[in-house]
Amino acid sequence: MTQAPCNPAAAAVDAVITSRMSARAFTKQPVPRAALEHLLQVASRAPSGTNTQPWKVYVLQGTSRDSLVAQVCAAHDAMRADPALAAQHTEEYDYYPEKWVSPYIDRRRENGWSLYGLLGIGKGDKDKMHLQQQRNFRFFDAPVGLMFTIDRVMGRGSLVDYGMFLQSLMVAARAHGLHTCPQAAWNGFHKIVLPHIGAGPDEMLVCGMSLGYADETDPVNSFHTPRIAVADFTHWLG
Repeated sequence: MTQAPCNPAAAAVDAVITSRMSARAFTKQPVPRAALEHLLQVASRAPSGTNTQPWKVYVLQGTSRDSLVAQVCAAHDAMRADPALAAQHTEEYDYYPEKWVSPYIDRRRENGWSLYGLLGIGKGDKDKMHLQQQRNFRFFDAPVGLMFTIDRVMGRGSLVDYGMFLQSLMVAARAHGLHTCPQAAWNGFHKIVLPHIGAGPDEMLVCGMSLGYADETDPVNSFHTPRIAVADFTHWLG
């Protein structure tokens, strides 16, 4: 067991990081533009190789948010009615492996069925599964949707940089009482997303994100994913 920090500043940082979670239900309370600009400014201090700063952010609120939600939900429903349409909506880069192996597939299954179990969704409840998946494309009702793109010319290392930027943004949001949910689910609908946000032809969708105030009354936000012990992923070399 690790020892809690005595320094109040260190304790505050630890609390912000460890309280971050993927919220899946938000209130309609708006987030002021000034607050969003501040969070993005803080996150921009994330490191990147040779200071390339490869991130591009599109903020959707109001009409722009609602219009994208309507378009992607319609496409999602159409895919369910005609599975052949899935070929039109594929990711531009492999977020997940082509072939799953242990222990990763085990953690993925535990995550999925634990969430579905909390929501009362059984293995045969295809209607409920579809609706729950579609919650992604409604930004879980968050008032702010974020889309992140990167220039296609950039290499894999820039995705590492991007991850640090995203984490910085999520941690900064928590420090201000907000919650987030990073979402790779949007990637398959990049043909809808990119034109909608006005991204150029040289941009690739990295992921989306929901941001707002978590609905603390919704049971889904009681779902907290487990983490393996430090000893299970760390090798100490003397």
